[in-house]
Amino acid sequence: MNRKKVCVIGAGPSGITAAKNLIDEGHDVKVFDLGSEVGGNWVFNEKVGHSSVFETTNIISSKTLSQYMDFPMPNDYPDYPSHWQLAEYFQSYAKHFDLYPLIQFNTLVESCRLQDEGNWAVTFQLNGQQSTEFFDALAVCNGHHWQPRMPKYKGDFTGEWMHSHDVKKFSYFSGKRVLVIGGGNSACDVAVEASRVAKNVDLSWRRGYWIAPKFMMGKPADVFNTKINFLPKWIWAKLSALSLFVRNGKNSLYGLQEPDGPLGSHHVTINEDLFFTIRHGKISPQNDIDYLEGQTVVFKNGNKKEFDVIVACTGYVISHPFFDKNLIDYSEGEVPLYLRMIHPTVANLYFIGLFQPLGCIWPGSELQSKIMARELAGKWKRPQDIASEIKNELENPDFKQINTPRHTITVDFHRFKNRLLKQL
Repeated sequence: MNRKKVCVIGAGPSGITAAKNLIDEGHDVKVFDLGSEVGGNWVFNEKVGHSSVFETTNIISSKTLSQYMDFPMPNDYPDYPSHWQLAEYFQSYAKHFDLYPLIQFNTLVESCRLQDEGNWAVTFQLNGQQSTEFFDALAVCNGHHWQPRMPKYKGDFTGEWMHSHDVKKFSYFSGKRVLVIGGGNSACDVAVEASRVAKNVDLSWRRGYWIAPKFMMGKPADVFNTKINFLPKWIWAKLSALSLFVRNGKNSLYGLQEPDGPLGSHHVTINEDLFFTIRHGKISPQNDIDYLEGQTVVFKNGNKKEFDVIVACTGYVISHPFFDKNLIDYSEGEVPLYLRMIHPTVANLYFIGLFQPLGCIWPGSELQSKIMARELAGKWKRPQDIASEIKNELENPDFKQINTPRHTITVDFHRFKNRLLKQL
């Protein structure tokens, strides 16, 4: 067997399954994580700047489709577990597979340099001390929801300007006039939760979004969707759009823009409460921002309103600050990786969890990790012409989506899992 020394960056949901599957194949594993506990973003922390969920967060994919194949969630978990239940689940996974001895917490990975010999020099900082270790392979599991992407507008806002990344407790908005920018999951969650305590909340969209509920006919929506997922994509999209129309009606009935493309053309927002909260007068829809002037926001339809706080829920930059940008820079444009994980020229570099499914990430991360571990053990071989395989993946995405930074790594949950399973 080919035993390799492998560095795993990150002890979140993708990092722990990478470590587990690597040791299953007999590899020597070391995990570095900047935090102090297993679970990544799912470990709630009130500290601003720390990547973590909101205090009220529940997962938006169901338990059924959000568990590791090798470690099911407890039977008493609800359909949509809370963030503390998920953190407990990931920590139970790490304990069950004895991963804690492999993890070095409170460690910042500063650089990963590919050596002439083909191995990796990983330089890290722990307790103010810098050290370097050498590894045969590198598994990058640092996530892609931690470096905020901020929008730019004409003028200046003299109130408070923040990103959803820094939203922790919603009591912070008590009595304030709040504007939330965005139509994704974070934006709608922030708007709904802030509306419970704020003086008023407005929600600014630059385009229309598809809004889907968490339940259809009494079942979790993603479980319900599996019943028609086998259909050709265009038929699936038509049927799913019809079911949403029957349940919700048109967006315009709630003062929101209609979706600017067919279902699948951009990420669907999962939210049970948005329409309800708007129709109860707790959230006022607005269209895109034209310019800022002091504490006044002028919208493109001519509306003007004053705010104390603007919360930009405008996504994240894909960032790997420990790499030389000449080697790896996926902050803009396409992400050219085979199976969303394998680099075209660097054979001992793997990205685990660097994709955004219309569903949950870590079941796919688990399968990617099995492929990585087996290749390093000599049990799986990558295609010879990997560049053409990557080109084919990029030219034939699961969904033809709008051209924005948020949509560069999208996959269909079921189709992507099936592609990975086929390799296994």
